[in-house]
Amino acid sequence: MLRNALTLIAGGLLLILGFMFSVVLLAVVAVLGLLAWGYLWWKTRKVRQAMAASPPQEGQVFDGEAVVVEEARESTKDILPGDPPAR
Repeated sequence: MLRNALTLIAGGLLLILGFMFSVVLLAVVAVLGLLAWGYLWWKTRKVRQAMAASPPQEGQVFDGEAVVVEEARESTKDILPGDPPAR
């Protein structure tokens, strides 16, 4: 009987400790995420200001260059034992 009670108490304590650890871990992850978001927001402020100052114009064309590479294929022939070598 005493063993069952001690097992129940130990299980409850482990459950409470696990919950406390998960709450602390969640808080740390949330703070790190907010810091990363704030850093990116701060670093991109000049880009956002430049985009707001000059809205895109109608009919704007972006020049570019494309290269088409054709794939070379060689025909293959099954070589069976006893066939003469190809020349």
